[in-house]
Amino acid sequence: MQIAFDNSFHATMEGFYAPAEAARPSTPRLLAFNHALAARLGIDATGTGDDELARLFSGAELPPGADPLALAYAGHQFGHFSPQLGDGRALLLGEVVAPDGVRFDIQLKGSGPTMFSRNGDGKAAIGPVLREYLVSEAMAAMGVPTTRALAAVATGERVQRERAHPGAVLTRVARSHIRVGTFQFFAAHFGAEHVIRLSDYAIARHFPELAEAANAHLALLERVIDLQCSLVAHWMSVGFIHGVMNTDNVAISGETIDYGPCAFMDRFSVSTVFSSIDAHGRYAYGRQPQIMHWNMARFAEALLPAIHAVDPADVERAKELVAAVPDRFRSVWLDTMRAKLGLGEAAGGDPELIDELFAELERHGADFTGFFRALSRLLRGDRAALDALLPGEGAMGSWIAAWRARIEEEGGDFAERAEAMDAVNPLYIPRNHLVEAALAAAEAGDMTPWLRLLETVQHPFAARADRAEFAGPAPEDFGPYTTFCGT
Repeated sequence: MQIAFDNSFHATMEGFYAPAEAARPSTPRLLAFNHALAARLGIDATGTGDDELARLFSGAELPPGADPLALAYAGHQFGHFSPQLGDGRALLLGEVVAPDGVRFDIQLKGSGPTMFSRNGDGKAAIGPVLREYLVSEAMAAMGVPTTRALAAVATGERVQRERAHPGAVLTRVARSHIRVGTFQFFAAHFGAEHVIRLSDYAIARHFPELAEAANAHLALLERVIDLQCSLVAHWMSVGFIHGVMNTDNVAISGETIDYGPCAFMDRFSVSTVFSSIDAHGRYAYGRQPQIMHWNMARFAEALLPAIHAVDPADVERAKELVAAVPDRFRSVWLDTMRAKLGLGEAAGGDPELIDELFAELERHGADFTGFFRALSRLLRGDRAALDALLPGEGAMGSWIAAWRARIEEEGGDFAERAEAMDAVNPLYIPRNHLVEAALAAAEAGDMTPWLRLLETVQHPFAARADRAEFAGPAPEDFGPYTTFCGT
């Protein structure tokens, strides 16, 4: 296999990382390889056997051209600042430039300790590796900006957590692994010169057009705010709860990163929390916009030395950008919800219609994913799916009447509008009961349920007669459901 590495961070950003090496696994075995993603990256895996893939993507062998390193970053974890975190169980192999010119990082996750491991073993268990692979690929298929999974490899070792689990390594692909916490680390420890250097690199790599702005660092802040508003709106539109929105888990590229205690809602509740470590609901479903706002304030603080160095007056502009985050998010959220509801134009009553929808979903605890697919069926003249989700035929009657009236105002063909709704409202998501069953089977040595679930969620929008069991909510006796960080 040939990987054409072009490692710009290693070559130009000395002092922003630490050299690192992967621990060599005893008996690596390939669990999954993403051939479609490899092709997207320009990696030719033709003729490469599973054994070689397992060696290359577990740390057993170093691919030619790799410059392995661990990235330094800090972060606010549940609101408390940790001045040094860093890649404690990850190894950036290097970067590739895809055929379309887009640059990507290739990173091993769970490959052993680095200087940032803080007495941890740097390893990963098979469950969290396969969860991240599955959920990140589902998110990509739904059009949510995300890191991707290139490979999952079992190491042949046992990893001790609350008990011993089979070890594994995930190969993660990202536009970069530069985080809000990366800026926080260098702002806290080194000051303006390093922040400017990091900002210049980030702009050149991700947003080269911003280099022409009067204050490129201020423009970077605004762009990242826009990306995060869009990302969190997209999360919430599919019922996704990240679970650990610490600043070290916020990528400036606008991608979803670090799938730890994440999950998707079944029955709607704005206060839904799945994470075992989120005892006070800081990262609950409905708090994600507020936490995104808080994280953008922390990003602005870290960028201020660079912004100030260009023009001290722009510090006030940075404060204004942060203050405007809720309004920016609200605008993106309303547009996102209009698409889910089959609305093609903005109208004055839309905010109230959308807010009332969520009040009704909360009132009835309706299945979030199924509800929007049932609405499109209603437009086709079939209300059976909607009746099955609600407690009685009259439930949500006034809201449904208001929504239909709003649809009729815009006119057009109802069938076409229903098709447009089905193109943005997934039918198949990684339902929690299916994920847990697939992970349990995989840990016991049977990858079949996991592979079948993966293939299903990689095609989330079109109904398939042979996948009906993947579209329904969890059984009544499933839960309460709790997820874990996997560290």
